Amino acid sequence: MPDNISSPKKSKNFIYEIIDEDLKTNKWSGRVHTRFPPEPNGYLHIGHAKSICLNYGIAKDYNGKFNLRFDDTNPTKEEKEYVDSIIEDVKWLGADFEDRVLYASDYFEQMYDYAVQLIKKGKAYVDDLDNETMREYRGTVTQPGKESPFRNRTVEENLYLFERMRNGEFNDGEKVLRAKIDMSSPNMLLRDPVMYRIIHASHHRTGNEWCIYPTYDWAHGLEDSIEGITHSICTLEFEVHRPLYDWFLDQLEIYHPQQIEFARLNLSYTVMSKRKLLELVEKRIVDGWDDPRMPTISGFRRRGYTPESIWNFSELVGVAKRDALTDISLLEYAIREDLNKNAQRVMAVINPIKVVITNYPEGQTEFLEAVNNPEKPESGKRQITFSREVFIEKDDFMENPPKGYHRLVPGGEVRLKYAYIIKCEEIIKDNSGNIIELRCTYDPETRSGGPSTKKVKGTIHWVNSKDSLDAQVRLYDRLFTIENPGAEENWLDYINPYSLKIINNAKVEPFLKSVKPLDKFQFERLGYFCLDYKYSNENNLVFNRTVTLKDSWNAKK
Repeated sequence: MPDNISSPKKSKNFIYEIIDEDLKTNKWSGRVHTRFPPEPNGYLHIGHAKSICLNYGIAKDYNGKFNLRFDDTNPTKEEKEYVDSIIEDVKWLGADFEDRVLYASDYFEQMYDYAVQLIKKGKAYVDDLDNETMREYRGTVTQPGKESPFRNRTVEENLYLFERMRNGEFNDGEKVLRAKIDMSSPNMLLRDPVMYRIIHASHHRTGNEWCIYPTYDWAHGLEDSIEGITHSICTLEFEVHRPLYDWFLDQLEIYHPQQIEFARLNLSYTVMSKRKLLELVEKRIVDGWDDPRMPTISGFRRRGYTPESIWNFSELVGVAKRDALTDISLLEYAIREDLNKNAQRVMAVINPIKVVITNYPEGQTEFLEAVNNPEKPESGKRQITFSREVFIEKDDFMENPPKGYHRLVPGGEVRLKYAYIIKCEEIIKDNSGNIIELRCTYDPETRSGGPSTKKVKGTIHWVNSKDSLDAQVRLYDRLFTIENPGAEENWLDYINPYSLKIINNAKVEPFLKSVKPLDKFQFERLGYFCLDYKYSNENNLVFNRTVTLKDSWNAKK
């Protein structure tokens, strides 16, 4: 759990104000108990991360409790893989649910008993209408619905049919259990909503024990009630569901939590729909749910994001009552701020060109000192080697430079960071005219930290040819080319063809041979990178770019 999580004093959003008032009036006997209730039908994304930060942050700030509860009511879309990934993601974010990993399926028997209670009260009935007819009977926003011809079955008949539904005597879709509310209600969700449907499918926890499964609206309030949740915090699309949440609990006359809605997180240049994210995975547009271009928590983790940066981002976004599109640059700002303070600096050359320092002694190697992180002096220094041949970036040399170019040019001088000032004396080209090598001289009096007062305008990074390591570098960019692809019908037409660029001939410091997957670094002058856990091994270093040093995307636009 990051230390910089918001506190009531730091973030007085409207939800905190509600809780403060509840504590004043002793509404919940001084308790605060929140939950995060994901459906295990996909991986969590950054929108879920914001909800986790909010719900756990509230519980922590008020010395309350926080549950992780899986809303596993649809066996056709749920998998244990998703359950495991969600638990890992919530733990990684630092949200401590203690031993409270709970499931809707824990309460299936109790939910069934509650449904029987509603049938006995004349508030629920078994309906034989098929989905299409039921939809027609529901009416429209301007026209009231029409009652099902099966709505007035007797209590005894409904109890008998519901038990037979449970016993597996009917096919999928043949019958449903509906609440008996009001077919003329202006709220369409109150027009006799479905509580149970028949699904003959194996459940990832209960196997084939059940063939009827509760709907979200029926199950959710019951789960909150059973667990003693005080504040059931969800996103704005569930505001219209609140009257139904309240109706079920009121009819059953059981413990009744308070549902509170806030604006969901919508992030630019990405999609947040689990259905669309699954399509990206299934069509292999991305490299799985943890592809670093995905807005999933696992994707951000693989890309090199930290829990602290996501907590800080959630704090920056805040908690609102209206939906809005958040610029992804704000998320990138949060990770830059974190890594700038905490990531070790190293040198890497992504597009190398060899530099031979002709007046440097052949066979000689010397050790130089490099700063690990100037923002964090306690991180110390490390030794790097220097010899006659080094690699620099191709972009750090221009044969015909424009005005204002302060890197290496023919006859010009530049400083190699932590090393010496060199001067370009000769350009070596291949038969096609491509530059393949630079011949330079160095000034031995200009060693970094030495007494020389000689100055040049440019300083560039480099790696020693003698002991540098080969590496693959994966440069990630936005997955989509437009700001709000989720709003487009043909959203897949806006995939960014340049969202991943793979470079196989990068050169990095030998220090990086010993690092672990997901270790994070700033490649001097290039950006922030981490070691990929999927493709790296002891013989193959693969680094993912987390984020550039500055917002190059907006600069390009």
